[in-house]
Amino acid sequence: MKTYDSIKEFAKSTTTAGLLRILLRLSDENILKLARSELKTIPYPEGREFMSKLLLLAKPVLKEACPSCRKRVLENFFVNNMVKSSKASDAFREKYGFDPPGTLVLNPSMRCNLRCYGCYTASYTKGSDMDEKLVYRILDEAKQMGIYFIVISGGEPFFNEMLFRMFEKYNDMFFQVYTNGTLLNEETVEKLCKVGNVMPCISVEGFEKETDGRRGKGAFAKIMNAMDLLKKHGALFGFSATATRENNDLIVCDEFIDFFVKKGCRVGWYFQYIPVGREPNLDLVPTPEQRIARGQKLRDARKRYPIMLSDFWNDGALIGGCIAGGRFYLNITVNGDVEACAFAHFAVDNIKDKSLTEVLQSDYFKAVRARQPFNRNLLRPCMIIDNPSVLRELVTLKGVHPTCPGAETILESLADRVDEIAEEYGKLADREWEISYKPYMNKTARG
Repeated sequence: MKTYDSIKEFAKSTTTAGLLRILLRLSDENILKLARSELKTIPYPEGREFMSKLLLLAKPVLKEACPSCRKRVLENFFVNNMVKSSKASDAFREKYGFDPPGTLVLNPSMRCNLRCYGCYTASYTKGSDMDEKLVYRILDEAKQMGIYFIVISGGEPFFNEMLFRMFEKYNDMFFQVYTNGTLLNEETVEKLCKVGNVMPCISVEGFEKETDGRRGKGAFAKIMNAMDLLKKHGALFGFSATATRENNDLIVCDEFIDFFVKKGCRVGWYFQYIPVGREPNLDLVPTPEQRIARGQKLRDARKRYPIMLSDFWNDGALIGGCIAGGRFYLNITVNGDVEACAFAHFAVDNIKDKSLTEVLQSDYFKAVRARQPFNRNLLRPCMIIDNPSVLRELVTLKGVHPTCPGAETILESLADRVDEIAEEYGKLADREWEISYKPYMNKTARG
């Protein structure tokens, strides 16, 4: 039996305390040796580097975390999500002929106390929350297919009183919550540490000037207080940042990354501004030059800082392009519409009417997966802004409909300019791919 298989078998039977003792004693070199056989199964070189960094960050994260967070990170994220899930996902693959997604995004509430310009969810219904029984049904179905990692978005998720009941009920799952951070007070943070299976990722736009400029005066001060509380109590947390033409360079500079590492963030998610939602503004889309530079700077920063940094629009080479349509994830709106991507506001099915498995087998989702990757250049992964003809083709399929007012704007009045941006970026991305990626990946494939 391979070494990694031995570790997996041990992980199933040993106690959390035993796993912790072993991990904390292992050197970085031995951690990578133990994981070598598993890392070899990742076909993309940058993906192997990313996973190696994740494994090496486990030690400092576990040392800093409070006891309940440490326990849930080990049990839910590493054992359940990476080990226990394999049996269920293997059974799903054998029965249906394709892999289940690794995660899903749930939007249990679209209520929010902020009104940020350019918010991609701004056009969704704000009034009601998702029915609690429906949330539980979705999570039960997710576990049946081997999904133990769930992303919660909104709106502002912490407006929904059901959230902590969900965390407690599904204490064998791990939840990442995108939040504006303004509701994370002492009481809320203590509750997060008590359940232990939640990682808040707080949205920032830069420093105080940039964050307050988009989110309102005083937002940055509340975020800083929330991060201080999370760090004090030993919670695992991170930041998320949306790159616009105005802040693109700032949010990838050393000063910014170093600041949030020192605040205690261990994860940083980067989004590209996509012209959807309320009053889409093409002037906010980063220039092609800015996007290329952002990718280069983040790849360099990953090597130098003790934090996991990921850019959904620049890191296609990590996982082979777009992850939408159930290839790795899908998005379920507060109304139950199941979108292939959180930024592509179209759906065929509603989760109230069909099971998660049935949704994944829809012609729409099958068509999305069949076309992936949408471009041989994995630096051009997106069907919305990199390969817009793909999205236009997909939405013509039978039953595909908008999930919120204005969803068609990017296909209609903005279409010509979106095509121009895709073409302009494509020229630079193709050159970057040929120079920085293609030789590396071809060499790996041959080796």
